[in-house]
Amino acid sequence: MNALDLLSVAEARARVLAGSEPRGSERVPLSEALARTLAAPLVAQRTQPPFPASAMDGFALRAADLATLPAQLKVIGEIAAGHGFAGLIRRGEAVRIFTGAPVPQGADAVLMQEDATLAGESLTAMRAVVEGRHIRSVGIDFTAGESLLPAGTRLGPVDIALAAASGHAEIAVVRKPRVAILATGDELVQPGEAVGADQIVASNSFAIAAYVRQSGGEPIDLGIASDDFAALEKAVRAARKAEADVLVTLGGASVGKHDLVRSALAKEGMELGFWRIAMRPGKPLIHGRLGDMLILGLPGNPASSVVCALLFLVPLLRALSGDPHAGDDPTEPAVLGRAVPANGQREDYLRAKLSRSGDGLPVATPHDLQDSSLLRIFAQSQCLLVRPPHAPAAAAGDLCRIMKLSPAPG
Repeated sequence: MNALDLLSVAEARARVLAGSEPRGSERVPLSEALARTLAAPLVAQRTQPPFPASAMDGFALRAADLATLPAQLKVIGEIAAGHGFAGLIRRGEAVRIFTGAPVPQGADAVLMQEDATLAGESLTAMRAVVEGRHIRSVGIDFTAGESLLPAGTRLGPVDIALAAASGHAEIAVVRKPRVAILATGDELVQPGEAVGADQIVASNSFAIAAYVRQSGGEPIDLGIASDDFAALEKAVRAARKAEADVLVTLGGASVGKHDLVRSALAKEGMELGFWRIAMRPGKPLIHGRLGDMLILGLPGNPASSVVCALLFLVPLLRALSGDPHAGDDPTEPAVLGRAVPANGQREDYLRAKLSRSGDGLPVATPHDLQDSSLLRIFAQSQCLLVRPPHAPAAAAGDLCRIMKLSPAPG
């Protein structure tokens, strides 16, 4: 096959991401907002704190009353968090105060309890304080109407706490992209089912569903379709009925006699974008559109399927989820752990282990076995070593580029 017939990985990714804006938004309670993407800026609905608040357990007083030490003051009350003080602090007076409580009128500082002694209502201050000491001023965190987080933020635990503190019980997030996943092939059976002499257990759909969830999408399992047009057409219609934003097919993307997926999709009306990429593993990849539903047809070999998912499906779902950095280069520098030969016309993604070098850059050592059917090698890898087309031979210690594989959540 002529290299001119194949798209580069960069061009293929750009085409996949073209026109991949979010498909709408929804409001969810904060308890369901983790890892969701803000559809609009988060704007504070209240001011925090709404009153001058004590930052310490101690005594609210006038700083000027501690000009001469030790100073004697009269304690006229006590304030806990959630409770105010109706009176006014005058010269020579103090109020026992606890962290988070409103600072009473007339007081302009808080003396830490460690810097004083209390006997009944008599306070002896042993250290001076400056005006404003240990007082959180009104709005020091944020004020009503202030923009706190930009649209496109993927919400973490602290972001959710910020939304709660600023007055939001629910929040507008990008709707999760719905991804229908269809495995294809007479050779496949589901885990737990009886496996025929000429069959294997389907595994790719589980990896793809996990990547969908990890990337903010909602997987829809369409099961396994046999190698005939009727079964494939039925599955495609099921994806459309489920209102999937993306249909991912697994296997049948090549040009063999039994590779029927592209033909079945075309019969259903798919507008083909491309289907061959200058990469290894994963050259045959279908990209197209069927009405509003985007199509990604991934290869059937496990390594090919996962590499294509990482390079194309994951950034697509991030873009559909509102991530402004979905198209960023996923690679980073590293050094080679062993020599590698010159590369051919396709961009190569070698499964590799990572270790640390003395200068801080990670060391990528590719596995000897790189067959695209091998899952165990992938599970033992921490990165993909990226070899550009026609890259010359490189020695151990040479600079290279890698794409780290995400660790399991938690």
